[in-house]
Amino acid sequence: MTRSYDYDLFVIGAGSGGVRAARVAAAHGARVAVAEEHKVGGTCVIRGCVPKKLLVYGAHFAEDLEDARRFGWEIEGATFNWGTLRDNVLAEVERLNGLYTQTLQNHSVEIIHDRAVVTGPNMVSVGGREVSAGKILIAVGARPQVPDCPGNELGITSNDAFHLEKLPKRIVIAGGGYIANEFAGIFNEFGADVTIVNRSDQILRGYDEQIRDRLLQISMTKGIQFRFNAPFRKVEKKANGSLSVHLGGGDPVDCDILMFATGRVPNTDGLGLEAAGVELNADGAVKVDEHSQSTCPSIYAVGDVTNRVQLTPVAIREGQAFADTVFGGKPSTVSYDCIPSAVFSHPPLGGVGMTEAEARNRLGAVKVYTSDFRPMKNVLAERNERALYKLVVDDTTQRVVGAHLIGPDAPEILQMVAVAVKARLTKAQFDDCVAIHPTMAEELVLLK
Repeated sequence: MTRSYDYDLFVIGAGSGGVRAARVAAAHGARVAVAEEHKVGGTCVIRGCVPKKLLVYGAHFAEDLEDARRFGWEIEGATFNWGTLRDNVLAEVERLNGLYTQTLQNHSVEIIHDRAVVTGPNMVSVGGREVSAGKILIAVGARPQVPDCPGNELGITSNDAFHLEKLPKRIVIAGGGYIANEFAGIFNEFGADVTIVNRSDQILRGYDEQIRDRLLQISMTKGIQFRFNAPFRKVEKKANGSLSVHLGGGDPVDCDILMFATGRVPNTDGLGLEAAGVELNADGAVKVDEHSQSTCPSIYAVGDVTNRVQLTPVAIREGQAFADTVFGGKPSTVSYDCIPSAVFSHPPLGGVGMTEAEARNRLGAVKVYTSDFRPMKNVLAERNERALYKLVVDDTTQRVVGAHLIGPDAPEILQMVAVAVKARLTKAQFDDCVAIHPTMAEELVLLK
């Protein structure tokens, strides 16, 4: 006789992965509950990709308004009001929170606004009561990591950036990854003095070197300052309320706001997973197999908490595959091959497949095609910024194994290039495609 549980599935965390898994499992007929201690929507919707991209749009008007003059537009006395943008972005976040909540309710998923802790392989403690579940899904995501140094409590993280009362005149951003570079672009466009401080000597590890170098050059031209090989020593508050950031290998930097963008750590602290026999990696991530199953057979995990690939669309696919496998009788796994990713810097960049260095290491014989050009709009605007497009080709098979772009709208263009790279198309098939003229994207089918 099978034991009956309060729920077939109990999901902890209502972010991108948890919401998808809950909705699909419920559609397959499962009784599902989701526990969420903050807002429905998770990092991406509430304090990540979505509000950040809206700030990127808002910031870009600084250059667009400047460029407009060369296109015949007279715009006198244009001013920027941070409060207006901030409040409009937060209102949009609330709207999305409502939509995600509605989606779950429409699928008869019970939402419990409380913290949940695992107390056994099939038991969860939530809101002062114990509930049982046939399967438990951990989808609690990750949180910003703060370096361990005296005075670190004086800094903020990306979570706080959306709620600032006023814009800083000077900001120090710690880190070299996508979050650091995106917020550097945003605050720089809003008129702040921006310094990126990085303990290593490079930005955006994992992206193609030529593309990273181009962003570094352009960022410096825009006035963003960089301090490399500069580990944190301490942060002090001065009498006038500003901060003094002490670094290894150089003078302290004074600023109004210090923002940590130094990576993200899985949210497994105090979740009770050890009590159920769930093994964690050294970084606190839940160890899972290809079906997102942990070392406890009834407990699964998807999204950033597994630290596989920390991207929203990946978490969604993992949530879908989990629900289809466990509740839909359709065993499926996620392919981590050829995942495209972008950085919404100023200008944005993106890549899919192998970088040039990876391809040379793995394939040996490689051909690289590049186009280094000034976008048409930049030419008339008298903006010297150049775009760089790059295809990496396996010389043996002529297959395009990597595509890397930096320039206006690069992520929009990359999405379609990613289809071609994933489909294992050859350089000749790119060349066979007729160009759309005049566009920036046409460069990809004209590479010689």
